[in-house]
Amino acid sequence: MSATDTPVATPDPARRAALVAALAPAGVYLAIRVVGVLVLVWLSYAHGLDPVARLRAWDGDWMIAIAEHGYSGIPDTMLDGHGRHTPFTALAFFPGYPATIAVFAPLLGGNEVAAALVVSLLAGVACAYALTRLGELVPGGSRRVGLLLTALFAAAPMAVTLNMAYTEALFCALAAWSLVGLLERRWLLAGAACALAGLVRPTAEALVLAVVAVAAVALVGRRDGWRPLGAALLAASGIGGYLIYVAVRTGELGGWFTVQSTGWDGGVDGGVAVVRQLGETLAGRHGTVYDIAILVVLVGAVVLLALCVPARVPWPLVLYGAAVVATVWLSSGVMASKVRLLLPAFVLLLPMALGLARRRPATAWAVLAVATLASAWFGAYSLTIWKYAI
Repeated sequence: MSATDTPVATPDPARRAALVAALAPAGVYLAIRVVGVLVLVWLSYAHGLDPVARLRAWDGDWMIAIAEHGYSGIPDTMLDGHGRHTPFTALAFFPGYPATIAVFAPLLGGNEVAAALVVSLLAGVACAYALTRLGELVPGGSRRVGLLLTALFAAAPMAVTLNMAYTEALFCALAAWSLVGLLERRWLLAGAACALAGLVRPTAEALVLAVVAVAAVALVGRRDGWRPLGAALLAASGIGGYLIYVAVRTGELGGWFTVQSTGWDGGVDGGVAVVRQLGETLAGRHGTVYDIAILVVLVGAVVLLALCVPARVPWPLVLYGAAVVATVWLSSGVMASKVRLLLPAFVLLLPMALGLARRRPATAWAVLAVATLASAWFGAYSLTIWKYAI
């Protein structure tokens, strides 16, 4: 037999299908986020801006500075929301994301900026797999529901932060996997992921609440032995450990809350600031695209939360989503941050994913296309035209 007669190996259809299925969550997530980044690049250059600089702006500068210098070596040029710098200013930012950047930076030639963006990219992909799994676990769920949930998350209004040097991607990945652990009664996964999330951002309080509540129900029902208790204790160790660390550093029991309130105007006001913002927007005193987006997203989150009940979303997910919405609605701080702060409430997208899964594929594709383009434009607008921090 001549060389020309050598049979050509053909891919096994079953193996090819398995590979496509395995890569689907990453493919869906990355395809949508690539559109967002490309629109950001285009709009950045159109306004004479560096897109990489926009991806590391505001909180990103703090994350990178902490990764590079640690909490004690932050340059004096780094200022809080009032233009001040104190020995405790940087403590407002949780250490999980900067520490991860510091781990990846040596692999990228010591480039902290590149490391920050790579960490967010990888975390986003990890989140996509967790969301796909959540979509399979809920009542009426399926692989299609999971992929739709992943797509809707990637096309959320402020999904651009998933590609920034921000905590959103890493926190959402850990939170999603912790919730997967709860639904599958994999207590170590639920507790460990929650503990790590607690080192990334204070939104973990909502996740801790969910883990502790589910663990309490399991303990009362005498299911799974001591593991639910271990998960609950482990879940609280992350955020609790950092708050204790800040308390020791500042010499004040509520040290982190003091740093947050005095430096960044963050605190709990029962929703006064949010209601005032929404009222002023409705009265026409705030008429920018971003102000209207704040109104739509805040109200939309409450509507989606209500829809979770008839959609039969499991109560641990509803509890987590409700807690995230409550922390955003009831806190003061920078109003422009409210849109991105609701990104971890990804469980609220489940009713939409379940609904789209029952529609014709063409309908789902059309909705996702519109959402992707709208998210891409709004994210680029927020980083290039909107003049204030997000």
